[in-house]
Amino acid sequence: MTTARFILWLCVASVSFGAQEDLNARPRRAERSRQYDVLHYRIKLDFNEATRSLNGETLITLRPLSDGFDTLVLDAETFRVTAVEQLRFEQSPGKLTVHLNRPYRFDEELAVTVSYRAENVAIEPERFGMPKGYGLGISFKPETPSNPRLIHTLSFPEGARHWFPCHDHPNDKATSELIATVDARYQVIANGALQGVAEDRARGVKTFHWRQDQPHSTYLFAFAAGPFVRVSDTKGPLPISYWVFPSAAPDAERSFGRTREIIEFFNRELGYAYPWPKYDQITIPDFRGGAESTNATVIGSNVIHDARAEQDFPTHWLVAHEAAHQWWGNLVTMRDWSHTWLNESFATYYEYVYMKHLLGDDEGALNLRVKKNAYFTEAREKYMRPIVFDRWNWPNDNFDRHTYQKGGVVLAMLRSVLGEEPFRRSIAHFLKKHAFGSVDTHDLQIAIREASGQVLDWFFDQWIFRAGHPVLEAGYTWESGAVKLRVRQTQAEPYRLPVSIGITTAAGKRVHKIWVRDRDDSFSLPCPEEPLLVHFDEEELLLKELKYEKSKEELLYQLAHDRSIGRMDAASALKAFAGDPSVAAALRKSAEGDQFWAVRRAAIFPGDAGFLRSRATLDRSSAVRTAALAALGQLRDASLAAFFEERFRAEDSYLAQAEAVRALGKLGVPTEVLREAAAMKSPNGVVAAAARTALVR
Repeated sequence: MTTARFILWLCVASVSFGAQEDLNARPRRAERSRQYDVLHYRIKLDFNEATRSLNGETLITLRPLSDGFDTLVLDAETFRVTAVEQLRFEQSPGKLTVHLNRPYRFDEELAVTVSYRAENVAIEPERFGMPKGYGLGISFKPETPSNPRLIHTLSFPEGARHWFPCHDHPNDKATSELIATVDARYQVIANGALQGVAEDRARGVKTFHWRQDQPHSTYLFAFAAGPFVRVSDTKGPLPISYWVFPSAAPDAERSFGRTREIIEFFNRELGYAYPWPKYDQITIPDFRGGAESTNATVIGSNVIHDARAEQDFPTHWLVAHEAAHQWWGNLVTMRDWSHTWLNESFATYYEYVYMKHLLGDDEGALNLRVKKNAYFTEAREKYMRPIVFDRWNWPNDNFDRHTYQKGGVVLAMLRSVLGEEPFRRSIAHFLKKHAFGSVDTHDLQIAIREASGQVLDWFFDQWIFRAGHPVLEAGYTWESGAVKLRVRQTQAEPYRLPVSIGITTAAGKRVHKIWVRDRDDSFSLPCPEEPLLVHFDEEELLLKELKYEKSKEELLYQLAHDRSIGRMDAASALKAFAGDPSVAAALRKSAEGDQFWAVRRAAIFPGDAGFLRSRATLDRSSAVRTAALAALGQLRDASLAAFFEERFRAEDSYLAQAEAVRALGKLGVPTEVLREAAAMKSPNGVVAAAARTALVR
């Protein structure tokens, strides 16, 4: 039986792509060779904040990797070297060359001490491939209304060389010490365990001594110094602390309070216990996100939020992402920036795994869909590249949505292909085999083979080493007691795809697993009665663009009965037919009564103002109220001005307040509300930004 069908587009609106950046114009990069293996860095720093200066002394213990080693070359920026013991040296832009007093044999240990000074430190991050405002290397932060004066480092990706001489590449790992002398009112937090604090009252300073006894890469070296307040989690043996500005201490627990739970979850999930002596999270200003320095994560101070912001700006996902890095990136580290996904894709994936554990399957499915769409936006608007990619101008070029979101989704697919237990065994084996070492993607492939017996080169070839993603066209008919499914791949090179097909009839649902291999594949799936719904990719795992024909009746059934992502997709597809009274009624029912907020939000459409007003006022989800206000704003109905003002004052959601302000702006009538909103403080300034836009209309 066949019926008239509408086309449902999933994941992106169009398969057409705009002008793409030519990534082949970037230089080809390779893992950096080493002439030596650094064993330990002992870094002594003495600061003068008034002059933004430091005096440093770094003792480097190393072993040559070949005989006749007589010249040591180190990365060095920003500071001026004043002495290298009694050795001859030259400093050139970015490099320090030290002429040793004799040739050293392979594996013969030696130590070199470098003394240096930096004055009026003001590093321009753009010169080193980082965005303006990024505190690359070492930063002296002045006091502002929102933060005290402090000093901090950001060593990612090549910032360590700005505050101590080193081999600044991920493929070399060493233990470390930091001995920092600072204002006596300050705390210093760094990698490892605190060895002691000595006070010099005559100078008004304290010296903090930290030691990291497990090897780690230089981009993970970190410290922060300032009048921090320590908020401790004392509910278990692992020392866990949140170091925040004094004014933020009352709200710190809200932002970081799940840290121990997250680490314990990862202990179980990864099959490898947290490997470090403690876990600190340190807030710094003018920084968004986190930098996963070994057991001393640096995180933007905007992560601290008030109770009102929790519904719109929760931060557990970020805490989970940075905690996952303590395994992915810190314990096991990519040996070269081409393999950044081994850090970031895994942290992004395990962030998703934790959020699914915390919030449930619906939230997990939505989390994965958001990641897919983030990647598709980049693929459509900028470029497509392999996840493992050796062309960049600066290492940070590879830290994009291909590395984070696409890679995270690919790992979810890998888990499905391998199977739950083989995946877990493979991950635990990989971590144990390469603990405290540096790896590339082939090491992961080998670990999977060793732990599961499965050779998945085909999977890595098409998802990790190839650019792009499947672009599919699918449709079906029901005839002769079977669903006749046809699938076409329209991208340049076919993929090998395991696809789950959920077929729902009056008798229930049956899920079939098929393999799409060719450019044009057909399948006959037994179905004794006419299906009510045929869901292509029932698990919603595939990273794909899909053009899929469905009847209006099937979409209406899907809206009422499918899993959360299917209901969302049906709501989006049906909006094009909201002029049909039956469709409009179904969307209103979904917007009002669906159990999952994201489906209610997807069903909101500009239409009945009375219904939208009720959703903007009554829905328990701030996201749905915000969507309803946006739909009302599209009506540009001047009679709604008083309602928008009322919602601005009554709302407890910053995002809904911002949407009410935008709606007022569309009416073109400046009010006292807009001026009030423009001066209002909110997370990321969302309300004030909406007001400024509204005032200039």
